[in-house]
Amino acid sequence: MGLFFGTDGLRGKVNEDLTLDIAHKIGNALSILKENPKILIGSDTRISNTYLALGLASGAMSGGAKVVDVGVVPTAGVAYLTKKFNFDYGIVISASHNSGEYNGIKVFDSNGYKLSDKEEERIERCFIREKINAFPNIGTYTQDFNLVKDYKKFLIEASEKRLDGLTIVLDGAHGAAHRIAPEVFRKLGANVIASNCVDDGLKINDKCGALYPENLIKKVFRYKADMGFAFDGDSDRLIAVDEKGNIIDGDKIIWALGRYFKKLGRLNGNTVVGTSHTNMAIEEGLKKEGIDLIRTDIGDKYVLAKLIEKNLTIGGEQSGHVIIKDISTTGDGILAGIVFANMVLNEKCKMSEAVNIELYPQVNKNVVVGDKFRIMNNEELGKAVAKFNAQLGSNGRIMIRASGTEPKIRVMVESKDKAENERIADYMVSLIKRIDN
Repeated sequence: MGLFFGTDGLRGKVNEDLTLDIAHKIGNALSILKENPKILIGSDTRISNTYLALGLASGAMSGGAKVVDVGVVPTAGVAYLTKKFNFDYGIVISASHNSGEYNGIKVFDSNGYKLSDKEEERIERCFIREKINAFPNIGTYTQDFNLVKDYKKFLIEASEKRLDGLTIVLDGAHGAAHRIAPEVFRKLGANVIASNCVDDGLKINDKCGALYPENLIKKVFRYKADMGFAFDGDSDRLIAVDEKGNIIDGDKIIWALGRYFKKLGRLNGNTVVGTSHTNMAIEEGLKKEGIDLIRTDIGDKYVLAKLIEKNLTIGGEQSGHVIIKDISTTGDGILAGIVFANMVLNEKCKMSEAVNIELYPQVNKNVVVGDKFRIMNNEELGKAVAKFNAQLGSNGRIMIRASGTEPKIRVMVESKDKAENERIADYMVSLIKRIDN
């Protein structure tokens, strides 16, 4: 990671951490890295998106770039359209699951893949200079909202069968999926109940979407739905709920789709990719099915890198990022929901029957800190982690990591003893706060 970019692009509060000047520099850097590039820009519904889009566009155009703004579209839509229409770069303006005062910038290459850490560092190195072309060699800016239709068509064609007979609740989190997801699922024949599917950047992720599945549970019960799907602000995450109100997180989705793809003969290497955070029960459950789990660092781009390296089919994160590499180049919540619904129909069962694995109790706590890197390098913290991992042995684990996008230290404790998990987590939170002070 660089000074500005984290595990999922650049993110922060608008006009505090993420300014118009930084957006301008990123746009201009792309015109330095490639001569007269074609750049596609898409965003979620945040009210700061136009502000940052114009900053990015002005920086890119000053260096001769041709910029096309496609408007509101999921992150995966930008990746797909960038590759399909031969753009040199695709830019997503979104802070994903964060609230409305935050925003972010993610950059994709011409093949629809997120830039690597090294490529993001190259962008940052360009910040120290600016490319300003003399007239008339400046760039152009146009809007083409019709391109999004091609992404919708891609999603519809990704479904192996129609979804007739299924009642599905969709929580759009007032974000990028608010219009596209209901339209796509309805065209596939599903009876759709749309929730939080209004374009409202002030309410994006506000007690709705993938981070608040309890809302989805209520709607699934109210409408006696077969399943519910919740997305986050840029729709690269999927959290599902079955007909009984059970939450199906990214870990369970990977477990279920891994088994399903193996039955279809589509699981390359009989292996899936998770992260260091993936629940231990998932690894054990997959092993019983003859499926291996490879773990990577937290971050869906690290999952994708491993999928590409090993030529594997599917991977993801507990948070709901699910990458089906044979179909998409990045996490796509809508696509994952479509594949999941197909699985239920093909298996001729209820969703609760298709996903019937019990996870180890896991306690997750976040601590806001002043200097997360200083804390992560603290010797006392390291000794405490080693001590508790030794105590838990093969029956559990403790993991401490710095957030890649926020000023937070994340604490995770996992074992079959929930009370012990809580005790250890509380101790670690207190220790982190003391070190921070």
